Amino acid sequence: MSNYGKIALVTGAGSGIGRAVSLGLQSAGYSVVLAGRRAEALEGTAASAASAGGRMLCVPSDVTDPNSVRALFAKTQEAFGRLDVLFNNAGTGAPAIPLEDLLYEKWMQVVAVNLTGAFLCAQQAIKLMKVQQPGGGRIINNGSISAHAPRPHSAPYTATKHAITGLTKSISLDCRRYNIACGQIDIGNAATEMTERMTAGVPQANGTIAVEPRIDVRHVADAVLYMANLPLDANVQFLTVMATNMPFIGRG
Repeated sequence: MSNYGKIALVTGAGSGIGRAVSLGLQSAGYSVVLAGRRAEALEGTAASAASAGGRMLCVPSDVTDPNSVRALFAKTQEAFGRLDVLFNNAGTGAPAIPLEDLLYEKWMQVVAVNLTGAFLCAQQAIKLMKVQQPGGGRIINNGSISAHAPRPHSAPYTATKHAITGLTKSISLDCRRYNIACGQIDIGNAATEMTERMTAGVPQANGTIAVEPRIDVRHVADAVLYMANLPLDANVQFLTVMATNMPFIGRG
């Protein structure tokens, strides 16, 4: 199945999982809209694109700002006329401190990026996918192992990732009639800058510090590409890709 002519939009595309997935989609033929706050980071992703792949369009954006999100999708429609895949990937965390010591402002920041940002982008994607011809499309939400089980001192991140599961299910239910599929990928310990600390050891639920294994981020990109490439009458509702020996099953 050829992906040339298909359009994908990736949030948080300037680094880590977002960069890897953007490059994976682009090399497979998708034209990719790169969204993120830092223009220079987006340009770095675009500069790494395969010469034989699809187009890259950098659109500096803030997923917590409704006006910025509307502008992002308007530019996507203007440039390409449609959207086939949205990868809701932008995310942030809070300091690993006891819940009772967490500042309200930090809680609200995590909720704004991880949950409200995903909602705002999904909302605009749905509006476009409903009216484009041919209609329909796919939304893939980045959940996390934290959509299933928390790490110590991770209440904001864990709460928002649990909420992403509810958002994924709601989109799947509400958008069936529009031929819009929605699935979630839950990622455990992909080797990115965000997980670099795991190589030195991270707190465990039993109070110990342990080094955790990581996986090459290209495995995440491959998994998202598989989900994206399915015909719209098939859907991966939930997919977990993780380091085999990470402490998830039996966590605690």
